[in-house]
Amino acid sequence: MDTESTIMITPSEVIEHIYCPRFTYFMNCLNIPQHEELRYKVLKGRELHERREKENREYLRKKIGCVDKEFSVYVASPIVRVRGIIDEVLTLPDGSMAPLDYKYTEFRDYFFETHKVQSVLYAMLIKETYHKPVVKGYICYARDGATVKEIIYKPEDFEYAKAVVDEILRVILRGYYPRKTRWPNKCIDCCYKNICV
Repeated sequence: MDTESTIMITPSEVIEHIYCPRFTYFMNCLNIPQHEELRYKVLKGRELHERREKENREYLRKKIGCVDKEFSVYVASPIVRVRGIIDEVLTLPDGSMAPLDYKYTEFRDYFFETHKVQSVLYAMLIKETYHKPVVKGYICYARDGATVKEIIYKPEDFEYAKAVVDEILRVILRGYYPRKTRWPNKCIDCCYKNICV
């Protein structure tokens, strides 16, 4: 297996699939773009990532206590079947590593499933690429003044993330029309609502 010949997906595709499995079908099987570049939160998120790379790079290093960090790290693993750019890859004092992801939103006393799965996928990629233990990750919620939250990973988190990746690959490779979300309110602002039946 290598990254040239293996079908791989991105954490963004996993997030869309968790939101509604039909995103996978419309984007990957029918190749209908969702034009996310026109969505406000996406644009603000991109702007935030660019600004964070230039501004006060030492701030979070001190807050978390990491000994080293890399910015905008591209990683791809034919084993995990995922590729993407991690906002920051941290090296912690005990020699373990951790992903740090910026979100242009507020923290609400719980982790969104999509945020947590994305962090877990980044952890899997770091573990596979650097051959170092990854037992926790961080999410910076930048909309309310850079609130940083720590996620301690459990074995079932990795199992769930792998199961979602496997499900997405089944849709892509077999081209089947998956069930849609159980939550009708998600359909209100969906870019595919006019063709989803």
